[in-house]
Amino acid sequence: MPIIHTIGLTKRFEDVVAVDKLNLSIDEGEIFGLLGPNGAGKTTTVLMLSTVIKPTQGTAKVGNHDVRTNPDAVRKLIGICFQEPKLMWVSTPWDVLNWHAKVCGLSTSERKHRVKSMLTEVNMWEHRRKRIHGLSGGMKKRVEVAKILIQRPKIAFIDEPTSQIDVVGKHKIWDMIRELRDDGSTIILATNELYEADVLSNRVGIMHKGRMLVCDTPKKLKDSILGGDIVEVQLEKAADNHVLDELKGLEEVVEIVKIRPDDLRVHLNKVEKVVPKIVNLFLNAKLSISSIRMSEPSLDDVFVHYTGLTIEEAEKKSKTK
Repeated sequence: MPIIHTIGLTKRFEDVVAVDKLNLSIDEGEIFGLLGPNGAGKTTTVLMLSTVIKPTQGTAKVGNHDVRTNPDAVRKLIGICFQEPKLMWVSTPWDVLNWHAKVCGLSTSERKHRVKSMLTEVNMWEHRRKRIHGLSGGMKKRVEVAKILIQRPKIAFIDEPTSQIDVVGKHKIWDMIRELRDDGSTIILATNELYEADVLSNRVGIMHKGRMLVCDTPKKLKDSILGGDIVEVQLEKAADNHVLDELKGLEEVVEIVKIRPDDLRVHLNKVEKVVPKIVNLFLNAKLSISSIRMSEPSLDDVFVHYTGLTIEEAEKKSKTK
């Protein structure tokens, strides 16, 4: 059941259309990944849905409340982790999280427990009394993420949750976001990290130049690339033309590339379904397989497929405008 629904949601900044007629439904209890380069419209979408800024046109319902006409009701349902940490007006990480927990209405005992727990979880406990201005960008981001984990809102907007965070820290935060979802929160994850969107999201919407290009599960998006899956087969000896013709005749096979007479690269769809057919075909032809390796498209490939650009190229083009 949709907990967020947008209708022609649009935001203009003078002559720039940051978000262009966005129609989107997000189901309760899912992690929805908003994927795209910087400048695609992800953050602007999050800021409109969280009532930080008003739409120029269109509207959205968040938990059945209209962001234009009933923003106060929307704010009672949501929490937001900003792309740029909003921490500079207080002294220390402990102060930031303690104040945030107090605003969220937690009792004194629960507040102390959650603040200590979250600072420990994001590896900031030993830095809890450090001055905010002396923290690295990654440390500030950890504190910003901890705010929403303390709050545990019904709807969580998380913008670039692991920017400037090391690899170990990223995996820890990903686990914490999954736990937040499992505890009942709906999560809207805005990110330009394709792997992050892939491993976390139940569904992904790819944004580019303010528009939603495509929206589906990561698996279905990757399966939508014709011939995107690859199987590399190393044989004991070369396959004859009759065997290759049989291989080409498989419905899912798009192209066969001969690396060497006994080394084939097969471009196909739905690799998990086709590999048993390929193995049986070679075994029936009395051709022993030395090795077989499978790979499927990534969300990087999906982005290139729908935009003609890598995400890095899209960001560069956005910066030059």
